[in-house]
Amino acid sequence: MENSPLQVLTVPTAPYPDQRPGTSGLRKKVYVFQSRRNYLHNFIQSIFSSIDLRDRQGSTMVVGGDGRFFNPAAIEVIVQMAAANGVGRMIIGHHGILSTPAISCLIRKYKAIGGIVLTASHNPGGPDGDFGIKFNTANGGPAKEAVTSKIFQISRTIEEFAICPGLRVDLTTLGKQMFDLENKFKPFTVEIVDSVESYANLLRNIFDFAALKELLSGKNHIKIRIDAMHGVAGPYVRRIMCEELGCPVNSAINCVPLEDFGGQHPDPNPMYATDLVDSMRDGQYDFGAAFDGDGDRNMILGKRGFFVTPSDSVAVIADNIFCIPYFQHTGVRGFARSMPTSAALDRVAKATKIELYETPTGWKFFGNLMDAGMLSLCGEESFGTGGDHIREKDGLWAVLAWLSILATRKQSVEDILKDHWLKYGRNYFTRYDYENVDIDAACEMMEDLEIMISDKSFVKQRFAVEDKIYQVEKANNFEYTDPVDSTISRNQGLRIIFSDGSRIIYRLSGTGSDGATVRIYIDSYEKEQIFEDTQVILAPLATIALKISQLHHRTGRSGPSLIT
Repeated sequence: MENSPLQVLTVPTAPYPDQRPGTSGLRKKVYVFQSRRNYLHNFIQSIFSSIDLRDRQGSTMVVGGDGRFFNPAAIEVIVQMAAANGVGRMIIGHHGILSTPAISCLIRKYKAIGGIVLTASHNPGGPDGDFGIKFNTANGGPAKEAVTSKIFQISRTIEEFAICPGLRVDLTTLGKQMFDLENKFKPFTVEIVDSVESYANLLRNIFDFAALKELLSGKNHIKIRIDAMHGVAGPYVRRIMCEELGCPVNSAINCVPLEDFGGQHPDPNPMYATDLVDSMRDGQYDFGAAFDGDGDRNMILGKRGFFVTPSDSVAVIADNIFCIPYFQHTGVRGFARSMPTSAALDRVAKATKIELYETPTGWKFFGNLMDAGMLSLCGEESFGTGGDHIREKDGLWAVLAWLSILATRKQSVEDILKDHWLKYGRNYFTRYDYENVDIDAACEMMEDLEIMISDKSFVKQRFAVEDKIYQVEKANNFEYTDPVDSTISRNQGLRIIFSDGSRIIYRLSGTGSDGATVRIYIDSYEKEQIFEDTQVILAPLATIALKISQLHHRTGRSGPSLIT
């Protein structure tokens, strides 16, 4: 503890108009946080000010991040401001490193008032990359819209922030550090915790680690390849998959977290996880997986790079859910997917007579259902899958869920998925991303599109491409009424649903740091043609989607930046 009490200062500041948190917090280029005076301080103060002073006083908060550039500098400011704002204890990951699932776990374990997650998820890092700040509330999940709106409103009128500039924390040493602050009766405590252990313990209580160890290192073990993409998942993979479950160390690649993710895009999809995709091609590995920057997203591959779409992944886990011991004990309360995610999960829910919820994009909607005891398993097409053990999507949990299914069924990934399609039919799904589009052009296009599809004459219209004819059955702007608290979320994506159940969805995404991202999602169900090429099957619907929106003409783009 310091000898003399540390000074708490109130510093005048001026607001910024652009600190509205998106679906995953506030994301900007690193230089925005570095070059704009008090930009970081303003947003952090807005988070603290959004919490009632009585709740804040003496409370516990968790902070950590994915190791990207600017992480340590941001943590220092957050700790200094937490102390000055009456927080009593900060739980911080060793070296400031915590995966997003681990932060959710720690918030719940320590009954913290919330946590600050420092990540821009799958966006690039480094000095020229992105940085992000997300506030998670006491349930361990992302703050609801009412909270993020309050944070934004405060940020627009902020005049001062509180800080304890002399407070210096050592992130390298495990254990407690205590600080006396002037005019404070109790010392401020910082606890540096092992980044992995609490989260690993949670997983031990969910999965059969003995069965997984046998699968991964027993007599007839399978060969796997795991790519942490130089994100935060690396230490978790090494400790849990290698040290505990017996995977060879060389089966886990890119496991050292780097400030710039090795110059790569830490996004677990076939376009960016090229190290993994290339190494899977020759068939020496039976199972492959990749994680994003903060460890909450995952990609699953089978032998020779057989790709499992995230929509299919959650459906397969749902159909095999009792391969996971946790669900044998808790039972299954409900399934959920985000609206743009394919309807593959719906078919499992219908067959098993388990309630299915269709929510807007954003994990906070799932969290509300979980808190009410209505939901056990959920997923999003954007490579996010998770259960009700925490309130975030969880990449490593999804991988262990798949390995549990492999251990029980003793089949390959490809055979499990093909059996699933034979049983339920197949939802072909793809997403086209048009990134960094001019925001005005994107908004105008979406407004005009909404006017067009809202016209009564649009329903029953027919669109013909080659020998396929699609008739519009329903078209609207998706609106969600939360079954728990009846809050209404409007303008969640434009939907065109055809009479055969096929869907075209248009959304403006909120997870980028500059420009707009327009996303087109295409979902089509086939009962018979289940082993065809996805892009071939969906080509007629893609043609219709572009024709209706005139996207290429309206945005000046000749094609998407990314297809998944």
